[in-house]
Amino acid sequence: MASAKTLKRRRTQALKPESPKSVIEFDDEEEEIDYSDVYCEKCHSGSAADKLLLCDKCDRGFHIFCLKPVLVSVPKGSWFCPSCNNQVKKLKKFPLVQTKIIDFFRIQKPSELVEKPNKDNRKRRKSLLVAKKKRKLLPFTPSEDPKRRLEQMASLATALKACRMVEFSNELTYIRDMAPRSENGAVLEKGGMQVLSKEDSDTLKLCKNMMERGEWPPLMVIFDSEEGFTVEADKFIKDLTIITEYTGDVDYLKNREYGDGDSMMTLLTADDSSQSLVICPDERGNIARFINGINNHMPEGKKKQNLKCVRFDIDGEARVLLIANRDIPRGERLYYDYNGYEHEYPTEHFV
Repeated sequence: MASAKTLKRRRTQALKPESPKSVIEFDDEEEEIDYSDVYCEKCHSGSAADKLLLCDKCDRGFHIFCLKPVLVSVPKGSWFCPSCNNQVKKLKKFPLVQTKIIDFFRIQKPSELVEKPNKDNRKRRKSLLVAKKKRKLLPFTPSEDPKRRLEQMASLATALKACRMVEFSNELTYIRDMAPRSENGAVLEKGGMQVLSKEDSDTLKLCKNMMERGEWPPLMVIFDSEEGFTVEADKFIKDLTIITEYTGDVDYLKNREYGDGDSMMTLLTADDSSQSLVICPDERGNIARFINGINNHMPEGKKKQNLKCVRFDIDGEARVLLIANRDIPRGERLYYDYNGYEHEYPTEHFV
């Protein structure tokens, strides 16, 4: 943590060669620091200074295009290099007792986390297993151990807190000064949008209801020094299983075209571009925020893909689901294809 005198750094980006000095602004004084000898720790070059970042902890430089994953633009606020980031954000046991985890995710029936199902519950679940054989999409199967589900929730809570997100949200959110809910009309989608069937809609609702009861998806958020926070399967996941819905604040694409958000998701591509919408999980969102997109520009990229990202018309609104497109073994990391727009979206910035 910086001392009280170094709370406000005016910029995290190194200056261009023609302006070798930068000013760090303190609460009550200013100090000049010479950055003329800054170079990239990866390529050892001081060129492209406008793309050279300074770590807010160790002051070493890195080009945004030399980092893994590559950064699309210079991030706002504090930035830490991979080495320091590993120390700052390394995933640790989340310091919340069970009751606070339950409050954090607004679980409605905490008793179901610790009580074994009675015969009636087992009979009900058996009937669900029979029914879902007829469905196109499958509900996730929670881990059997309630303690393990708490650990999964704790890993997500840790990542949300570390990324300074305001809150967990398992639904699309509509915030003042962004796009209103009335603008999310699936009918506006260019070329039309597929309608989620009634039985698949019921499957999605079942998944949401299970999460509200604390029956969590078998997913664990982990931290990787190169990929940052990422998600892996915590048990075997069957092909066509609903992994999660992509959630966050809904905004107009026109408001975000020059933003530096690293997790925006296409929600609605309208004939009138001014009506196109994106999901922005910068402040609110769920585990989808930490699932990585594949790099379609690398030979091994497609081999990583185990999720498909599909937009559906659900009750007249556009929604985005992440669905397993093959069987996923325990311990495998999750990667999605970003709506399949491999030629329209710069997926070279993905891992």
